[in-house]
Amino acid sequence: MNLILETNNKQAYLQELEVIDYSHPLIEAKRQELFTAEQTDLEKVKLAFEFVRDHISHSWDIQGTKVTCKASDVLEHKEGICYAKSNLLAALLRAEGIPTGFCYQRLMIFDTPEKGYCLHTLNGVFLPSLERWIRVDARGNKPGVQAEFSINEEKLAFTVQEEYEEIDYPTIYTKPNDKTIAVLKANTDAMEMYKKRLPDWL
Repeated sequence: MNLILETNNKQAYLQELEVIDYSHPLIEAKRQELFTAEQTDLEKVKLAFEFVRDHISHSWDIQGTKVTCKASDVLEHKEGICYAKSNLLAALLRAEGIPTGFCYQRLMIFDTPEKGYCLHTLNGVFLPSLERWIRVDARGNKPGVQAEFSINEEKLAFTVQEEYEEIDYPTIYTKPNDKTIAVLKANTDAMEMYKKRLPDWL
């Protein structure tokens, strides 16, 4: 896919936001734990991606009811849906000076169109050493879902099925979509939110 930038200003992909609160002591401590000055940008992105993918549980997979939103809350509670996990990955990488944005897919929420659709969030990351952007999906692996860090070909959690009106949006946005943040802030039960209230269009 030919990725499209919302803006060519890379500083816009480094900004700290309410939900990308990378100055928070928890984020700073994790950043210092994960990264060293000797690591390459590729090593840093892979480390951060695998940390969020493997050590922050996806709420649905663990049937957790807690709703997290801010990056620091996601890190503290070690769980969240894709909207929340993408906030944490963005915070860790932006804190390290690596431009990171937000990408979206429209997917069937379960296994048939009749059960509805949802927006799925992943991240677009700029690799300075390669002078290009890639997408990574830290949703969390499970049987049937195997996302990996790859610079040669995308290995995302989900392959869009266009015959079922699923959509792979090509834009890398500087901020999380307002609808995704609003639903996290408006709900207190992650399972009910996940089954019934997720936005399904950008």
